[in-house]
Amino acid sequence: MKGFVDKPSYIVELLEGGVTLDDVIDGHICEQALVEKSAFVVGDLGALMRQHVCWQSAVPRLQPYYPVQCNSSPAVIEVLASLGLGFICANKTEVSLVLEHGVPPENIILSGVCKQLAHIKHAAKNNIQHLVCENEAELSKISRLHPGAKLLLQLTTEAHAAETSMAFGFSLKSCRHLLEAAKELGVQVVGVTFHIPSSCQDLQQAYTHALSDARVVFDMGLDLGFNMNILDIGGGFTGSEVQLKQVESAVRPLLDAYFPPLSGVQVLAQPGSFYVATAFSLAVNVIGKKVMNRHWDSLTKGVNNEDAEFLYYMNEGVYGPFSLWGPSLDQLDQVVERCLLPELSVGDWLCFPNMGVCGLEEFSCLSSSPQLPVYYTVSTCDWYDMQGAGVALDSAMKNFSMVRYSV
Repeated sequence: MKGFVDKPSYIVELLEGGVTLDDVIDGHICEQALVEKSAFVVGDLGALMRQHVCWQSAVPRLQPYYPVQCNSSPAVIEVLASLGLGFICANKTEVSLVLEHGVPPENIILSGVCKQLAHIKHAAKNNIQHLVCENEAELSKISRLHPGAKLLLQLTTEAHAAETSMAFGFSLKSCRHLLEAAKELGVQVVGVTFHIPSSCQDLQQAYTHALSDARVVFDMGLDLGFNMNILDIGGGFTGSEVQLKQVESAVRPLLDAYFPPLSGVQVLAQPGSFYVATAFSLAVNVIGKKVMNRHWDSLTKGVNNEDAEFLYYMNEGVYGPFSLWGPSLDQLDQVVERCLLPELSVGDWLCFPNMGVCGLEEFSCLSSSPQLPVYYTVSTCDWYDMQGAGVALDSAMKNFSMVRYSV
């Protein structure tokens, strides 16, 4: 995970006899109570398997390609690789990480805006052929450094542009020129990629526009003699099964109309948060408390708190994962402003679930605990399911060591 440094070999605790993830968290809290009370993370590898089964059931036609930047924990990479996922890498480091875990080059796509020359050279050296191309300048670099590349053209969408206030990729108006430039340079174009953010309010309209535009680009490419056979509908998938079904409802009839199975087009998607959000929980310790006398008219109606407001400081903050108030005493080190909690004491613990996707990498150098310990677990039921899906310790997951959890 970003900011979480895993050891080369992972000990996974096998949960038997009804032992739950909460039991594991409580056990490690008891251990920490006897030492320095450091924050820690518990990873549920079974959650990756459960999400994978859900994905295959809800959207069987969409081949999952995991964006490594979402959570780059080597343990996550190893499990997802063993399940047969492809990977989206934004740079040379991510490419090296997935290659080290046995992912074949044909299952890797080099993405990233304004790719560095060294990253393109690294892809060429390691026979990674599929690269995303956003504009003509990128096309020129790729043609010089990786002439054998197979390009996915990044198509901008209205929904994505509205969210970022910047339009990455090419518009439908400019696609003909870019395709002709690729033809002149002798670089192969094999498909299109786009992204609809999870915050999009009208999925039906967004995917209708994006997929109809993609179909136009495919037709233009075919006219120019390109073998257009890959469509990547991007990310925007939360960890919610409900949201996944909403996307499926919007996408399925459009794919049947524009890219039916008989067309031979391989349809990819980039489920990042969907796979890892629920797989990690963070436990933090309350290290400070301050009483403030304020009255919250809007929040405390009917609550007998004697007009007291408490400020709690924890041993991880926004310069680490986040916090109510972190340990830095910085005014920016606040993640929750006014929430209703039972009164806490210094030494109490708070547990935050759904921490599989948190931007820790850029803050790890400032965190009070830059190397948070990670304890991996899996239930016997999930482990049997993983084995049924072809996951094996002695082959796909060589860096894992399974031990029985002891209370």
